[in-house]
Amino acid sequence: MPRLQHKPVTSPDEVRPYELGQNELFDMDDFVVGRMVHNPGWHWRTHVGPIAGTERCMYHHLGYVVSGTLHVQMEDGTEDDLGPREMFEIPPGHDAWVIGDEPWIAIDFRGARSYGRPVADHGDRILATVLFTDIVESTRRLREVGDAAWKDALAQHTELLQFELDRYRGRKIKDTGDGMVALFDGAARAVECAAAIANRVKTIGLEIRAGVHTGEVEVVPGDIRGVAVHLAARIMDQAGPGEVWISGVTRELLAGSGLTFESRGRHRLKGIEEERELFAVLP
Repeated sequence: MPRLQHKPVTSPDEVRPYELGQNELFDMDDFVVGRMVHNPGWHWRTHVGPIAGTERCMYHHLGYVVSGTLHVQMEDGTEDDLGPREMFEIPPGHDAWVIGDEPWIAIDFRGARSYGRPVADHGDRILATVLFTDIVESTRRLREVGDAAWKDALAQHTELLQFELDRYRGRKIKDTGDGMVALFDGAARAVECAAAIANRVKTIGLEIRAGVHTGEVEVVPGDIRGVAVHLAARIMDQAGPGEVWISGVTRELLAGSGLTFESRGRHRLKGIEEERELFAVLP
């Protein structure tokens, strides 16, 4: 429930430092606002890239420049400078660096929650909940609406996914073309996020399927690996339009959460030796 609230800029809820900069976070319940401070010499590829584990920043930033100048370069070669007293939007897939001797300070309304936060050290194995999503019958929809309209629909779909990920504190690991892979440190948030995404995308005429599983994953640059990842993907493959299916492991972790489920029987999943009982999340 939205509520009236305000916080002094001098008292962030969290400060996430990295070399030559930091991200100051202000938690406003469903939203997180960031105050980014990047000092002279700061370069995303050098100072944040190793934390993110990707070649370019994959977060979507929308905000206002307080001071300083940031040069942004997109993957397609498009580039520009963001200076003081300017509103800005930076799509995913960019590199950036500070120009001049003045720190670049900006307020970020979109990409702050997970920016500069490592999943774990590369090569580590961690216990986490994995979420896979996929648009149902995307090829048929593309043929029906055409390239231009489909590109717009995909852009809206991506925006809605990121909004719900921010709300439920998930971290997108990668896009899969018509869906995504995301990681959560809580099973309930992962399932609630999946259900929220399924409801949200209906407003733009799309349907998704989602699969959720909890287990150990290995963190590698720009990706995650392990049997738990394959299981989540295979569970998603079994789900129908608009459905969120979960593993028995995840269901056990959700005891007392208030969420309700229905058994969909035991399934033999591709690449998995034992049959698994799967569950659908009920409204």
